[in-house]
Amino acid sequence: MKKVGLIAGGGLLPLEFIRAARSDGQKVVVFAIRGQASPLLEKESDKLYQMDVGEYKKFAFFLVKERIRRLALVGKVPKNIIYKNESYDKEGKEYLEKLRDKKDYSILEEITKHLGKIGIEVISGMEYLAHLLPKKGVLTAMVPDERMKTDIVLGWNTARKLAGMDIGQTVVVKNGTIVAVEAMEGTDATITRAHEIAGDGCVMVKVSRPNQDMRWDVPTVGPETIAGLVRNKFSALAIENGRMFFVDKARSLKAADAAGLVVEVM
Repeated sequence: MKKVGLIAGGGLLPLEFIRAARSDGQKVVVFAIRGQASPLLEKESDKLYQMDVGEYKKFAFFLVKERIRRLALVGKVPKNIIYKNESYDKEGKEYLEKLRDKKDYSILEEITKHLGKIGIEVISGMEYLAHLLPKKGVLTAMVPDERMKTDIVLGWNTARKLAGMDIGQTVVVKNGTIVAVEAMEGTDATITRAHEIAGDGCVMVKVSRPNQDMRWDVPTVGPETIAGLVRNKFSALAIENGRMFFVDKARSLKAADAAGLVVEVM
């Protein structure tokens, strides 16, 4: 049986990857990021190792032991834990210090290069998860009104610029005004902060980076995102077509419809 390695972050996406890869005849060895990955992964995977971010020597040992030649990173990894180097081993700290900068993409690029030198190909999660890319159009029963359309356009144009500057990929708008911009805190925290600032009726727009490396980072929305938007009484969500996963779409859209939340793929 063929084998693929998976670095598993948080959320439902790693489970989707495992199921799709196994249905394709792959054996899946999971390296679960401690404190982030779902406990359900252990039952679904063929083998699972718990890892802290930065345990490079341990990670490399298990890659060799399991004879991994193809590896994917799937799931949510909060940026703040990448920069907290308490868990980094000696080798991990040495690689971190050599980087030209400490952006998450620089770290991931360096890891990719080093893995390539030892014969490991980093693959895109899209290889097994392309079925999670939603089609363009309004996905909900509710459609955007003129105010929402205006806010979506403003959010879209702003988010594209900010994503290109590697600041964040999510922008929240209300009544033609930028309410909140995602930075290192992540999308969920941005949703909560936007409601604290502007109250009900905000519009969220989420895009990918112009130079998004789909091997390491495919933006994702799903039930948790929708639940946060509903809880904070948002009016609409707009996401980018062809470059973003929508996990558990049927359940998510059912919840959106029940709350009158518009969901559109641009």
